Amino acid sequence: MKETRRTGFFWHERCFWHDPGAIGVFSAPGEFLQPQPASESPESKRRLKNLLEVSGLIDELDVRKALPASREDLARFHTGRYLDELEEGDLTRGGDAGECAPYTPGSLAAAKQSAGLAIAAVEAVASGELPNAYALCRPPGHHAEADRGRGFCLLGNVPVAVMRARALGHARRIAILDWDVHHGNGQQDAFYDDPDVLTVSIHQAGNYPLDSGFFEELGEGAGHGANLNLPMPPGSGIGAYRYAMQELVLPAIGGFAPDLIVVACGYDACGKDPLGKMMLNSSAFAAMTQQLKALAERISDGKLVMIHEGGYSEGYVPMCGHAVIQQLAGSRTQVPDPQNDEIAAWAYQSLQPHQRVLIDGWRDQWLRIAPL
Repeated sequence: MKETRRTGFFWHERCFWHDPGAIGVFSAPGEFLQPQPASESPESKRRLKNLLEVSGLIDELDVRKALPASREDLARFHTGRYLDELEEGDLTRGGDAGECAPYTPGSLAAAKQSAGLAIAAVEAVASGELPNAYALCRPPGHHAEADRGRGFCLLGNVPVAVMRARALGHARRIAILDWDVHHGNGQQDAFYDDPDVLTVSIHQAGNYPLDSGFFEELGEGAGHGANLNLPMPPGSGIGAYRYAMQELVLPAIGGFAPDLIVVACGYDACGKDPLGKMMLNSSAFAAMTQQLKALAERISDGKLVMIHEGGYSEGYVPMCGHAVIQQLAGSRTQVPDPQNDEIAAWAYQSLQPHQRVLIDGWRDQWLRIAPL
């Protein structure tokens, strides 16, 4: 009897050892800012790993480690100058890798390990070795650009992994969906002129970065029409995300017909996050995962990879992550979320008129650019 292939789960303790320093919610320390742990701490991700252990769901997964990303792999996306600067800073006192991307000695090892997890997860799924996978990456990567770090991100985990998979011939057309509450500018920049990589970002409008994430950014050259931004109004909840997925995100990915779907999987659009102003609960993330899994099974032989990004509620991220991995694995092992129904009952969770108008407008414009 043939053994059923399991969902891959990629993690490494090294990733939890990245220390951004004591900056709290701010981009840098200051005279009147009492030191406190950085918002991007290991706890949200470590607690997710712990919850998987305690629930027993981890025993249903194919748990794997991975080698750190090599210089060759990183150089497909990042400039040599930037990588040299990171290495030099890592040997001295660290610093800021660009814009709100603080790091200390040892952080580069964690960042290379994080990118290595993304690489291994994408390769295992793209090659058909695993049906789907989840990579518990830290530091996150979706804000990192070719020549600088941004927004807690040092290395571009998703671009590095996707570029390697394409270079090795594991996949030709890839769709990247970023549902982190902040704009996925790193993926957008990496593939802005590439017609074979569809980049989609659904995020809180005007949160971070302030200079990107507008619907009008549609790609350029041959890649025009292969970049889609949905800058959702602050306060968007379950109904707005459900409508956006139904009307635009899923049809856009389905119409693109990729060989592989990669999700930049942040949980800071949850209703308990300190750095976002959206209202999703764990069931909403589970529902989006189920929709993407069904789509992947229809168009790409089920090839779906989740790369963990942001999410800064140490208590609630584990609930969201567990719900996503449960759906990804098709498991019955679940944990009770004591705040799921409370968040769902908040006012304005249903699709609001102004949200519908925006999403309908984006859909109509997108149809003229890239027919679904």
